[in-house]
Amino acid sequence: MFASLLYNQFQAFSIPRRNAMALILSTYIFSEVGLHDNIAFAEPSVGFREYIDTFDGYSLKYPQNWIQVRGAGADIFFRDPYVLDENLSVELSSPSSSRYKTVEDLGPPEEAGKKVLKQYLTEFMSTRLGVRRESNILSTSSRVADDGKLYYEVEVNIKSYANTNELAVMPQDRVPRLEWNRRYLSVLGVENNRLYELRLQTPESVFVEEENDLRQVMDSFRVNKVAG
Repeated sequence: MFASLLYNQFQAFSIPRRNAMALILSTYIFSEVGLHDNIAFAEPSVGFREYIDTFDGYSLKYPQNWIQVRGAGADIFFRDPYVLDENLSVELSSPSSSRYKTVEDLGPPEEAGKKVLKQYLTEFMSTRLGVRRESNILSTSSRVADDGKLYYEVEVNIKSYANTNELAVMPQDRVPRLEWNRRYLSVLGVENNRLYELRLQTPESVFVEEENDLRQVMDSFRVNKVAG
């Protein structure tokens, strides 16, 4: 309760989330044990845990404070407990209907980027009146990881706008407002004749703060041969 109240106060002053949590920790410890000489407090590192799926054949590292959410529709889903729009998931193509040999079956990275963006926009399609999406492919690239496999990386930005009064008769009364603005980062790999996609989502407002950790998650993603 004490930490929760402090966190709400720090949010009001727009202190970065990790800095706020570090301040909460320091304040709580001082309140419990008192101030002593030669005690130093550094901002704690998030650290990572490793997730290995031996059945489907992939592995990754994720921030250790993220929580797993079951029933989210993906093969695996982890979410930041403080920024609910920040999460990661892994999607797999069907083993019975896909015959991928390499990620290059998607074409060059630029073509793969177009397919990834199209898939995102299809999933985010809305039937609400007055909803408009703006999207951009920010970057596409390929790399060979330490497992010798080729991976594609795709980075896109999607903004969603909605009218403040969608049923208004006069156009000037239907003012568009920004609903959300998010960065999506995908890593694509092929193994076991299947396409694997690691997806990372984060609000643009916290991307700079979280970028280093998100890049480490991307770099950790591996697809592995399944026995049998």
